[in-house]
Amino acid sequence: MDLKPRYEAYIACLNARDLDGLDEFVSDTVIHNDSELGLRGYREMLAGDYRDIPDLRFFVERLVCDAATVASRLCFDCHPKAEFMGLPVDGRRVVFHENVFYRFAEGKIQQVWSVIDKTGIERQLFDL
Repeated sequence: MDLKPRYEAYIACLNARDLDGLDEFVSDTVIHNDSELGLRGYREMLAGDYRDIPDLRFFVERLVCDAATVASRLCFDCHPKAEFMGLPVDGRRVVFHENVFYRFAEGKIQQVWSVIDKTGIERQLFDL
């Protein structure tokens, strides 16, 4: 399976905030950063992100795929409502990146490893 269009459709699903449509892309037993969330937990995580960041949109800057893995650099330009990653953002605009790897099996995301550039957010908030 060509994972590039599959991943792009997943990102479109996220940007449409179609939490019910996630089951097309995400395994029932998905693991996120070594936590066994399952599809329900994954939905809850994203619902919290959408609630805390009303203008959240996922922009793919880099994308590399092989037969079972997607590596992506995502960019976010948004206004988290209050605290984000333990930082007092309080509605200010922040631009940050996430580097994320996905392991696919049978066309669905089985495992996610995600690292968000918190230092970049701190630089914007505290003029470091």
